[in-house]
Formats: sequence, structure tokens, C-alpha cells
Amino acid sequence: MTTVVGGIGTSHVPAVGAAIDHGKQDEPYWRPYFDKIQPAREWMAAQQPDVCIVVYNDHASAFSLQLIPTFALGVAAEFQPADEGYGPRQVPTVQGHPELAWHLAESLIGDEFDITIANEMDVDHGLTVPLSVMFGEPDAWPCRVIPICVNVIQYPPPSGKRCLSLGRAIRRALDSYAGSDADSLKVVVFGTGGMSHQLQGERAGLVNAEFDLAFMDELVAEPDTGCLRSHTTYIREAGSEGIELVMWFVMRGVLDDDVDEVFRMHHVPTSNTGNGLLILQNATG
Repeated sequence: MTTVVGGIGTSHVPAVGAAIDHGKQDEPYWRPYFDKIQPAREWMAAQQPDVCIVVYNDHASAFSLQLIPTFALGVAAEFQPADEGYGPRQVPTVQGHPELAWHLAESLIGDEFDITIANEMDVDHGLTVPLSVMFGEPDAWPCRVIPICVNVIQYPPPSGKRCLSLGRAIRRALDSYAGSDADSLKVVVFGTGGMSHQLQGERAGLVNAEFDLAFMDELVAEPDTGCLRSHTTYIREAGSEGIELVMWFVMRGVLDDDVDEVFRMHHVPTSNTGNGLLILQNATG
């Protein structure tokens, strides 16, 4: 049995990765954001997880319109940073955990989630930026990573309710893991994407901070209600890319029903995006 030490909901804004990669953290535009996230990095350093399960969406790097899995699970021993058109990010190779990943695959499929199994999959900013947000610029990522890719690019994406159910199935899988390191394994789960933003059309640049903050409130206290929000509501209230927020429900589903909020940050703007960061732990009292 593994120990789930926390869940993180975070935006995966590519400009944040570029700011880190080019040493812009102290520039006036970026300094307020990086100052805000420092307590989150301190929390992560204190937890020292062995594995991070990162739920993210691919941006036409590993998958294209020729092949669109709703949920894809990476089971490889390592994952290379993807070239998104300007060369791969100069970040460490992501080291996987095949033993736990294959257990997740078997358990989830047995739990009636038809997961696509990826033996080879480059990972783009959707996964590497959250790692940079929480770990900074290490020579090697300090934990192993299991990527779970969710389709929120091509309609129809999964619902928030389905994502919450997936998270609960992942928790059942983690609770039943009996691998060689099961007794000592500490896991942190990321749900990434969003928050409110729209990249094109008449509403390009839309940010709805009121929606973002209400979403976080609901995710913490009422996930079974919040997960019922329709795709149309996300588009209307959070912009065409706001649908990425359904992935936060996967993270929430892995945690207990009752959670404690450890940290919350919301920052505008980072590249015309409502940028959020939320850390939850299972309630202790």
C-alpha cells in the first residue's frame, strides 16, 4: 500500500517554463509570480515524494488528430521532453516507474477504465512545466513520474465527473499496490491545466478570476457537485481552453473526501492566463 501525501492542482502555462529556462524569474513581470509559489516549493521539498503521478494534456506532441486517446497512461522507464517546435526544453529526462505504472494499468482496466497504454511517449510543457513550478531547476527530477494524458483538445473531452471517477479508481489502485517498494512509497498527484484562458477568437485573452477562485473552493469542499459542470459552462465562463480544469478532478478523486487546504495561489497574468496553484492533503482531524 502506498501513501498519498498530497494533491496539487496547477496551471501548466508554457511561458512559465520559458521564464525559468531563460532565467527571467527576477524580471519585474515574473518576480511576483515566482515569489508567490515559493511556499509551495518548500512544501514539496518537505514531502520528498518518491513518485509523482502527473495528469496533463498533450499539445499535439505525442498525439495528433490521427490518434486521440481519451486517457493514456505512460508505462515506460523514461520519457523525453518533447520538441514543441522550438526544440525540447532543457530539463531533465523524466524517469518513470514501470512497476507501479503497469499495476495502475491492470487495476484501472479491471476497474472498467479503458486506458490507452503508452510504452513510448514524449512529454511536453503540460507535464514538464508543473514539475518546474514545484521543483525549480534540478539537475535531475527528484522523484519518478507516471504521466497520465487526458484529451481536452479534440471534442468530445471527458466530463469532470468521469475524471473524478478516474481519480478514485487510481486511489483504489494505489491502495492495492504490492510492489517491491510498496511499504515505503510516497505519492503526490498533480492535476494540471487552466485556469481560465482563451487563445483565439473574439475573446482571446479572456481571464475570469472570479470563476477560477470559485472553482478552487468547489474542488476542495464539493467535488461531487463541481464535477457536474458542463463543457459549455467551461467555455462560457473560463474560455475555450478552460476545459483543461477537468483534469484537476482526477487529482481530487485520488484524495479522501475530506481534505485540508495547505496552499493556494492565483496570479494574473501569466501569458494571458489565470494561473492557479492549489495544494491539498487528506484531512488529519
